[in-house]
Amino acid sequence: MAHFTKATSVHDWLNQRMGIDTVRRVMATEYWIPKNINFLWAMGMVLAITFALLLVSGLFLLMYYQPNVATAFDSVNYTIMQEVGYGWLWRHVHGVAASVVFLIIYIHMFTGIYYGSYKKGREMIWISGMLLFVAFSAEAFSGYMLPWGQMSYWAGMVITNLFSGGSLHADGLVEWIRGDYVPAQAFLNRFFMLHVLLIPLAILGLIGLHFGALRIPHVNNQDGEEIDFEAEAAKYKSGDKAGSKVIAFVNDFMSKDMMVVGFYLIFFFYLVFFHYDFAMDPVNFDPADGLKTPAHIYPEWYFLWSYEILRPFSTNVGLIAFAFAQVIFVFLPFLDRSPNTVPASRRGLFKFWFWAMLVDMIVLTAMGKVPPSGMFSTIGLYAALTFIGLWIALPFITKLEKKA
Repeated sequence: MAHFTKATSVHDWLNQRMGIDTVRRVMATEYWIPKNINFLWAMGMVLAITFALLLVSGLFLLMYYQPNVATAFDSVNYTIMQEVGYGWLWRHVHGVAASVVFLIIYIHMFTGIYYGSYKKGREMIWISGMLLFVAFSAEAFSGYMLPWGQMSYWAGMVITNLFSGGSLHADGLVEWIRGDYVPAQAFLNRFFMLHVLLIPLAILGLIGLHFGALRIPHVNNQDGEEIDFEAEAAKYKSGDKAGSKVIAFVNDFMSKDMMVVGFYLIFFFYLVFFHYDFAMDPVNFDPADGLKTPAHIYPEWYFLWSYEILRPFSTNVGLIAFAFAQVIFVFLPFLDRSPNTVPASRRGLFKFWFWAMLVDMIVLTAMGKVPPSGMFSTIGLYAALTFIGLWIALPFITKLEKKA
């Protein structure tokens, strides 16, 4: 048994039993961050703040939301929005945060791709990050069902139909997911439980994994410089903070993070008070009606790129392309065969691959919002083929890259 002495304070008592000084040193005061980074490295903290806003606003909404197909729509659009004091504010915060969180995720993700932050030694950082993306996507989809409006109902119908597997006709699996032949009370109950309990717990666990995965390989830097973190940390602790290439996570890096978070919150609450409508589909202000199909069914903007990859093809081919799009980003560390961990601007053909991928996903997002007819259908098809082609080409163009 460990040796315990009489504690001189509450801190000392806890430290002897839980090693809080060691945890603080390992995960905060001696968790070293490179100096040569920019504001894009603050997106992780911005995501954490946004997730906290989602949790807090979600708790307030949960107090008045009724997970019942007969009352869910009114509990959101009448009770919360009109009867509960400041209920409208909590709904706006929750809706805007649910949308903006994906904007930050995409910025964070493409920052990692641009600077090679998934390369050898940092694979688990990338994989845990992509698992977080999947978890946030599942959380967003399950939450979209809860207002039980027209788009909630029909988006649930379309997305769950994907699990039939096209020609496989796995209708039993679809019915098992829904708990019924069509989205109804069992469907709403299941997605309510997923949204408020299981998926948030998974997200919290994955955040811990993601942060822990950063600890050994450390954060990448914008120059791709190989830093001897132990030597640079020794300089910092000896008092040569100016000469050291690293800073402590707490409080040096955190202070820089908080400045970016401050600017972000100004932008965020500007959207909450003046432009919240972008996060709320007008079609979803009509109650769910299984006998009245909307003229054009589409997901939220952050899913449009993958939806457009599904849409231009026949059922079976579309499902294969859709599945490909959902998993391919996870394998990026293994498809990129280059030995270089430097910014894309210094990586030859990869530079063009990166910008082509970014532009293509923006085009896919734009095309996913419009009806699939005429010119829009053609553009969507070519954008989907380009997406697949870029990923097939990636191992070949990076294999040709010379070591920098």
